[in-house]
Amino acid sequence: MSMRAAVLRQPGTPLTIEEVDLAPPRSGEILVRIEASGICHSDYHYMTGDITCPLPVVLGHEGAGIIEELGPDTAGTLAVGDRVALMWRPRCGRCIPCITGNPVLCQSGPRQAATGGLLDGTSRLSRGDEQLHHFLGVSCFAERVVVSETSVVRVPDGVRPEIAAIAGCAVITGVGAVLNAIGECAGESILVLGAGGVGLSSVMGARLAGANPIVVVDVDPEKLELATRLGATHTIDAGAGDTVEQLLALLPDGVTWAVEAIGRPATLQQAFDCLAPAGTLVAVGLGRVGETFAIPVNALVQRQKRVIGSLYGSANPLVDLPKIFGLYLAGRLPLDELIGTTYPLERVNEAYDALASGSVGRAVVIP
Repeated sequence: MSMRAAVLRQPGTPLTIEEVDLAPPRSGEILVRIEASGICHSDYHYMTGDITCPLPVVLGHEGAGIIEELGPDTAGTLAVGDRVALMWRPRCGRCIPCITGNPVLCQSGPRQAATGGLLDGTSRLSRGDEQLHHFLGVSCFAERVVVSETSVVRVPDGVRPEIAAIAGCAVITGVGAVLNAIGECAGESILVLGAGGVGLSSVMGARLAGANPIVVVDVDPEKLELATRLGATHTIDAGAGDTVEQLLALLPDGVTWAVEAIGRPATLQQAFDCLAPAGTLVAVGLGRVGETFAIPVNALVQRQKRVIGSLYGSANPLVDLPKIFGLYLAGRLPLDELIGTTYPLERVNEAYDALASGSVGRAVVIP
């Protein structure tokens, strides 16, 4: 099958819209027609070369669509016509992380990332005699995808494609960082650094969990205004002065929890410095490969601070995504507020230019 897709051929160059060939689904795989794909900063790391993957590659990992074909030997839980959200972490159900309740660390995920293929390590994407690679087992900057059946979650009626798409990455990452990595935090203070899609989702998760106060840091007044609408009780303009000084002027004892949704050493350091005694920093944002930040040893020990990482919201997506959809339909998660500008596939590079310049909300590509 021939289709249009956005291909990254070299870091530092624009994506090219190309006609590529998509092979039929093999055993345990499905064909999905893409309805919407989110513009996520993670793809941008690969576009700039901060993180590498096999090239050339069809990017896009935050998407939703309709199943058009089932490959042989599927489990029988999905049907043609089902609307699904895509997951960039599959769940094999057999490895130690899966069977011990931590499926986002499924060993199949790193295998897909390293090979640029699907679960068997091979690709369904090509252009003539040239093999193209999958991105995190998804590659949804395209009209259609072939993915493992373990890489999708069914979407209920009433959830529009744009919401289903961003729920599969930004929302579950941000909401999950609060509900799963933090857990019980009613009446406790939370600081969120970064008011992009993930940070704003963390704000919604914090409000849902009853945290108070909820403080959000960013340099963009429009993003801070949106954070306030979504549940922030206080905002800090990082461009108006030292972030740590501003936070401690507001909360002299520091915060119990800090979610860093940017992935920069400087903001991770700020988050750590804003913690109260026994406070915890939850690192969510990805950075350039090899980047580090310094932790003062005495502050770590004497003030009993903690630093933890949270991948994909520390979630069990097969359980947590249906919960997120249910909360959205019940009006408890105002995810429509997150949707920013929509773009056709041909303008995907414009969407990333806007992301780099600080666009508000989660932009979405509609193939």
